[in-house]
Amino acid sequence: MTWIPREASPIEFSSASPEETEALGERLALKLGPGSVLALRGPLGAGKTCFAKGLARGLGVEEEVTSPTYTIVSEYEAQLKDPLPFYHIDAYRLNGEDDFEALGGRELLYGGGICLIEWSERIETALPPRTIRVEIEITGGNSRIIRVLGELP
Repeated sequence: MTWIPREASPIEFSSASPEETEALGERLALKLGPGSVLALRGPLGAGKTCFAKGLARGLGVEEEVTSPTYTIVSEYEAQLKDPLPFYHIDAYRLNGEDDFEALGGRELLYGGGICLIEWSERIETALPPRTIRVEIEITGGNSRIIRVLGELP
């Protein structure tokens, strides 16, 4: 994984493998705290779930993290200073903010846990103002550019 310096936000990283994408998620987890929300974007197969697995590992989640495509929300226990919920949300099957609201989405975003949302563009207007945005761009077979936009706590 290579850091690509820029004059201003976003911060860009280069990943050459799924393992490097997971490692970036793990490193970013160390910067998070209660109430952090990450909006993850990227095309199908970009590595969003790989990033989520690494983030969960960095948060001390001991369970295996899988894509919540059909369940929409998976809840895990993060182990920071104190245990807190880590919500892995997949908005792909949602038809906008109304669906998100109906499943208790606002409570998840503002409940003091840590939220990671795949396909976040489907619920963009529901996201808190201080949401950290993570964009994954496919640049080759296993290579990716990962952009992190927003203020880390």
